[in-house]
Amino acid sequence: MEEREEEIAAENQKVIDKMQNAQPFLIDVVPAKTVIPELNEEQKTLLHAGPPIEWDAMTKPMQGACLGAALYEGWAETEEEALALFENGEVRFIPCHHVQAVGPMGGISSANMPMNVVENRLTGNRAYCILNEGIGKVLRFGAYSQEVVDRLTWIQNVLGPTLSKALQTTEEGLNLNVLMARSITMGDEFHQRNIAASLNFLKEMAPLITKLDISEEDKYDVIKFLADTDQYFLNIMMAAGKAIVDGARKDTKGTIVTTMARNGVDFGVRIAETGDTWHNAPVNTPKGLYFTGFSEEDGNPDIGDSAITETVGVGGMAMVAAPGVTRFVGAGGFQDALDISNEMAKICVTHNPTFTIPTWDFKGTCLGIDIRKVVETGITPLINTGIAHREAGRGQVGAGTVRAPLGCFENALEAYARELGIDFE
Repeated sequence: MEEREEEIAAENQKVIDKMQNAQPFLIDVVPAKTVIPELNEEQKTLLHAGPPIEWDAMTKPMQGACLGAALYEGWAETEEEALALFENGEVRFIPCHHVQAVGPMGGISSANMPMNVVENRLTGNRAYCILNEGIGKVLRFGAYSQEVVDRLTWIQNVLGPTLSKALQTTEEGLNLNVLMARSITMGDEFHQRNIAASLNFLKEMAPLITKLDISEEDKYDVIKFLADTDQYFLNIMMAAGKAIVDGARKDTKGTIVTTMARNGVDFGVRIAETGDTWHNAPVNTPKGLYFTGFSEEDGNPDIGDSAITETVGVGGMAMVAAPGVTRFVGAGGFQDALDISNEMAKICVTHNPTFTIPTWDFKGTCLGIDIRKVVETGITPLINTGIAHREAGRGQVGAGTVRAPLGCFENALEAYARELGIDFE
């Protein structure tokens, strides 16, 4: 490919420019079915994380989340009735990424779930992600008890509409670049640590919420929920990441990774050159710290669309920005965080000056994972992630890091060579 180097570099620069100059704004929170037509059809439909997958191949946490979504949507009244729906093939599955969306962990998203709406004002595209459910037993980790359904119903009836009304009182929505630039200097990397961004989000939203013409109880409950949910901003960050990469993917080519996602079975990447084509390899199981009473034997293979954060250079790629998270994910101390970010820089094209990191001598976050660099060096992206129990209904059992498998980048590079008519045998 050496003789095409100049051409490839020019194509990659177009992708990088769109990523660097992206302008993500949180503009609304709306029911999923109002922005994703596939969820508004007669056919029962669920969105899921990662590359395409069907019910029989799903790991137990994703199946558990499907059961919870069926109960929440009123498709079934009991677990047994819900299970029959899926076993009889009555539910259609679509990857979130195929409909301008992303989903955390199992990524299961259904018609009536409120979604963050993020608009990339550079390229005019929008992206969507369901709201963060908070802590404890939650759908994204495969729990589906009545407690989970009740919380989803509250999110639908109270949290979503309240945030929507608050955002409508602003002139342009919430400028996420500003919020993220502030939060990364406060120790966030936006995948495992979002406490600064979540509090900065609350700082912006609380005055707006207090002025709304809604009950005082709802105002209190929403503000309390946002204050209690350290990871609340993650889902907004995911929608922002999706808006950034979808804008960058449009009308571009090259070797820059524009999607990383996992469904518990496959880890999939997409690159600008090959558009919507997935390049997959078997997913790895995270390594990290487990909650008391659990061990690596309980952990599910890696799952979720949240690696969109690493795709745009934050998360595990920006570990040095959040040394406080290294112990939580079992990655050691500050030197380890520094070493990881320095290593990640070796597989990226450049840095993003929008998000400078004080603990990295104010260098910007890594930007533009290049499949050629990954394959040449053997260094694969490190991802910060939560760990779900391998059985449905058990929820989160730990947090850690996981490496993307080298195979999906090798597959992408072979596909890229074919696109260029290069013989790689």
